[in-house]
Amino acid sequence: MAIVVEHEKRKKEILQKALDVFEAEGYNDATFQKIADRCGITRTTLYIYFNNKQEIFLWSIKQLLSTLELSINEITAKEELSAEETLRITMHKIVDSCKENKQLFNVLLPYLLQLKKTGKEPAERIRRRVIKLKHFMSTQVIKGIHSKEFKDTNVKDINEMLYAMIESAIFRLTIMDENCDNIKSAINLAIDGLLISK
Repeated sequence: MAIVVEHEKRKKEILQKALDVFEAEGYNDATFQKIADRCGITRTTLYIYFNNKQEIFLWSIKQLLSTLELSINEITAKEELSAEETLRITMHKIVDSCKENKQLFNVLLPYLLQLKKTGKEPAERIRRRVIKLKHFMSTQVIKGIHSKEFKDTNVKDINEMLYAMIESAIFRLTIMDENCDNIKSAINLAIDGLLISK
């Protein structure tokens, strides 16, 4: 059991150091050797953990989304929270997570642009990665409508608005280096607009 824990710990260290390389060099110029050098290991040792640099990069994204999903599930499991509170707390958690993972997004945005330049369509890849997040938001909006917390509105439109706010948060936190408070205030205003006046 200790070997598995140590392996996972080492894998996380490699992911963090690989992000440093991706950010400094850009995805295209980062090499498996540069990542191994940054980690203080040989390429052969790096192959024990990952097959190539793309796998390292995609694993970083997967790790972020898995961690975020666990946090969202913990929030959702709190039965004492209303749909409004659950949605608000979760949206704030997502913004905080984007800020905490700014380095990953600094690499991800140019990577997606490069994919598009080479004729590959990144939109479908993104959709596959965020489908659970969008489902969660829809579920909370539907729950709020059924519990008479939220106005009876088009769930798909509300979902698109909330998701657009997350995309905007990523851009504003990564490119414009804004703080989270302004973004959270805008999210609060949007959620306030869903509420049925008491």
